[in-house]
Amino acid sequence: MNEIDPTNRFSLNAVRSHEGEGAASPSKPLNSLAEQVASQYRRDTMSPVMVTGTLRLVEFALLVLSGLVLHGWLIGYNTHLVWYYPAIAVAASLLTVILLEFTDCYQITSLRSPLSNAGKILLVWSGTFAVLAIAGFLFKVSSDFSRLWFGAWYATGLTLMFGLRFIMAMQIRRWARNGRMERRAVIVGGGKNAEALIRSIEAQPYNDIRICGIFDDRDDSRSPPVVAGYPKLGNVAELIEFARIARIDMLIVSLPITAETRVLSLLKKLWVLPVDIRLSAHSNQLRFRPRSYSYIGAVPMLDIFDRPINDWDSVAKRAFDIVFSLLGIIVLSPIMLATAIAIKLDSKGPVLFKQKRHGFNNEVIEVYKFRSMYADRSDPSAKQAVTKGDPRVTRVGRVIRKTSIDELPQFFNALFGSLSLVGPRPHAVAAQTHNLLYNEVVDGYFARHRVKPGVTGWAQINGWRGEMDTDEKIKMRTEYDLYYIENWSLWFDLKILFLTPVRLLNTENAY
Repeated sequence: MNEIDPTNRFSLNAVRSHEGEGAASPSKPLNSLAEQVASQYRRDTMSPVMVTGTLRLVEFALLVLSGLVLHGWLIGYNTHLVWYYPAIAVAASLLTVILLEFTDCYQITSLRSPLSNAGKILLVWSGTFAVLAIAGFLFKVSSDFSRLWFGAWYATGLTLMFGLRFIMAMQIRRWARNGRMERRAVIVGGGKNAEALIRSIEAQPYNDIRICGIFDDRDDSRSPPVVAGYPKLGNVAELIEFARIARIDMLIVSLPITAETRVLSLLKKLWVLPVDIRLSAHSNQLRFRPRSYSYIGAVPMLDIFDRPINDWDSVAKRAFDIVFSLLGIIVLSPIMLATAIAIKLDSKGPVLFKQKRHGFNNEVIEVYKFRSMYADRSDPSAKQAVTKGDPRVTRVGRVIRKTSIDELPQFFNALFGSLSLVGPRPHAVAAQTHNLLYNEVVDGYFARHRVKPGVTGWAQINGWRGEMDTDEKIKMRTEYDLYYIENWSLWFDLKILFLTPVRLLNTENAY
């Protein structure tokens, strides 16, 4: 077969600019069967990547800790080599984890059956000690170290690794049985292609894919209502709502890659979801370069979109939010206290204003702000945007809105987890321009919600803050938000965070 490089074949720009019958459409309410199935999957699952990553950290910590405890018990800390033993324990433990990684001992399939990998673990741990022995010989320091400690640590470390892996094997089997550790997938497209795909996935040993159903725009005469025992739950517009409710991890499009127009039509609708999107390649006659594929067992997939900020990236971003939110609350507490007093003295009503806005995955969240309007004239739905000289805004409100001090309580949102410090700014659920909701103005608007919204964002520091009174403004804000999502990194977050106070000096559009 001819090999084809699929680079940019299904690029984001190609999907977003594709026109025709596949134009993006809003989600539809679910039928009763789809709603019943979706309700079974409301609870989040545990990512295999997070499980194996945590095991690496725990195993490293146990090996280091066991070396330190044995050092204190067998030798004590009153020797001239007091710092050498901890250094050796850390270095040897790190080398062990790295070698276990290279020998695939952290794969879920390996963790399910620890006895089948006992030889690899024994070889790696023994190899680590062989490296220590050779290093001691070469540097002529082996006689200075306790052989008792080396022997005791070797036996203890080996016991701990085997014990930990037997416990993990039992836990993984239990999580697999009760659905706590699985990847939930939906098949997009029915018929014979979908049936062949499902049979191939189910034939894979130690399969962690849970197929939740099938969605297809075609009617029952062209796409059977049941495929390989799985029901067709609705069309693609209903899939968008289903994926949000059911905590779906992956969408697998079971269409031939040669049907490019139809594939693009589907992706045009689906790319707004915070999920992995894969194109099944198991029955395609075209063959790509091996590195182009990802696999479910031995079933090849073409990666179309990946869920942004997933697994360990999400852990790093959450840690970033907690640290900098606490720091912001501490540093800005005098300003927040003074603002609260000023609001209370200026007009009757509560100090804080709560507003419902769209959050991650289009879920509705409650965002905190300092109240800037008269209590009896506030607009929780934000249906009527605040304009220059708006009589609903109090005297204190004009100052705090212009300086964005009214947004400071959102540091608590970021600390508690409904917001991130940096991300697309959340809009009120009824926000609109020219009597049109934002998602009616911007095609693919809800793709902003593939990540958690932020207190500040890339659009805001580039001048797109304040009143969204024209279609062009909301389109440009969305473009900057999508750029942020596609190019996210912790350094990018840090850059945006530190540029925000500088950009707030420009108050032209804030009132």
